[in-house]
Amino acid sequence: MMLSPLNQYGVVTTNYWAFTLTDGALRMLVVFHFHELGYTTLEIAFLFLFYEFFGIITNLCGGWIGARYGLRLTLWVGTLLQILALLMLIPVSASWSKIGSLVYVMFAQAISGIAKDLNKMTAKGAIKTIVAERKGDAVREGRRLFKWVAILTGSKNALKGVGFFLGGLLLTSVGFNKSVEIMAIGLSISFLVTLKLPDDMGIIKKKLGIMSVFSKSQGINILSAARLFLFGARDVWFVVALPVFLEESLNWKFWEIGGFLGLWVIGYGIVQASAPGIRKLWTSSKTPGVSSVQFWSAALTAIPALIAIALWRETDSAIAITLGLVSFGVVFAMNSSIHSYMILAYTDSENVSLNVGFYYMANAAGRLMGTVLSGSVFMIGKTTMQGMQLCLWCSSLLVLLSWLSSLRLPEPKHSKRALINNI
Repeated sequence: MMLSPLNQYGVVTTNYWAFTLTDGALRMLVVFHFHELGYTTLEIAFLFLFYEFFGIITNLCGGWIGARYGLRLTLWVGTLLQILALLMLIPVSASWSKIGSLVYVMFAQAISGIAKDLNKMTAKGAIKTIVAERKGDAVREGRRLFKWVAILTGSKNALKGVGFFLGGLLLTSVGFNKSVEIMAIGLSISFLVTLKLPDDMGIIKKKLGIMSVFSKSQGINILSAARLFLFGARDVWFVVALPVFLEESLNWKFWEIGGFLGLWVIGYGIVQASAPGIRKLWTSSKTPGVSSVQFWSAALTAIPALIAIALWRETDSAIAITLGLVSFGVVFAMNSSIHSYMILAYTDSENVSLNVGFYYMANAAGRLMGTVLSGSVFMIGKTTMQGMQLCLWCSSLLVLLSWLSSLRLPEPKHSKRALINNI
C-alpha cells in the first residue's frame, strides 16, 4: 500500500524522534561515564571531536546524496549507523587503557555523528511532502512555512531534552553498557517502520554535479557564518563545561543534571515551536526578516556575560545558572527558529536540499568549535568556577561575532511562493 505524503512525513518524523532520544541520551551517558572514570574535560571534549567533524562532512554531502538517491536511503543509512554506533559501545570497559578507550569511542562517535546529520537532513527535506501548494499571497504562505519549520525543529529539541534526562536516569539505574544496549534495541524497532517508505522520495530528476553542494548565494553564505558562531556560543558552555560544573561545584547527581539539562532543552524546543506565536505577542505578524535575525542576536549577546558577572560576584551559583540558562534558552531558541526559516527564505526551489545541507554544515562546524572550546577553555580556569566564567565570556564573544555577521545579510529577493510550492 502506497503511503500518502502526510504518512511518509509521519514515518520519517517518528523515526527522527526515536533517533533524537538516543542521541540526547548518548551525549549524557558519554559525558558522565567518562568523567566518572577520571577523564579531564578536554579529553571528554575529544570524545565528541569526530562526532562533530564528520557531521560537517555529512551535512556538506548529505543534501546532494538525498537529492540524487532519495531521502529513504539517507534515512536508512543514518538509522543503521546509529544502531551500529550504539552496539560498538556495549563492550566499552573501565579496564581498557585511556588511549585505547579514547580512540575507540571517538570512532564510534564519528559513526553516530554521520548518522545524526543524515537523519536530520532527511527530516528537514521531508517537509516538502506536507507543505503542499495552496492558493494565496506569498506572505500567508511564508507564515505557514515558518510555522511548520518551527514545529519540526522545536519538537526535535524537546525530545532531545527528554533524551538528556533518559541518559542520566539509565546511567544511574543500569549503567553505561546496558544503557546503550537498550537504546540499540529500541532504535532497531523504530527502523522497521521505515521499510514502508517509497524509494523515490525526495529525488531530484535533474543531474547534479558534486560541486553543487557549495552555495553560491551571498545570503546563505552569510547566514551560515552567523549560524556557525551562534551554535559555537551555545556549545562552548553547554556541552562539557556546564554538566561538569553542576557535578563538581554544586554536587548534583547524574540524574539531577540529566533532568535539569533535559528540562532546559525541552523548554528550548517548546519556545522554538512557539516562535510564530511569540512573534505575534510581540505585535509582529510579519514573517521574519534580516532585522529579526539582528535583533535576537544582539539580545543574546549580553546574557552569557551577565551570568559570568553574577558568578564572579559570588551570587548563588544555582540561582545564577538556572535563571541565566532559562533566559539564554528563550532568546537562543528564537534565534535558531528564525535562522531555520531564513535559510529556506534564501534558497531557490531547485536547490533546497543542497542549500540546507550546506547551511547545516556550518551548524555542525559551530558545534565542533564550541565542543573543543568547552573542554579546553574550562581547563584554563584554576577552579571550576573560573573555568565556567571563562566559557561564558567566550560564549558572549561568539554571539557578538554572529551578530556582526548578520549585519551583512541581504533581504531575500526571490518569491516565497515559488519556494513553498516546491519544498
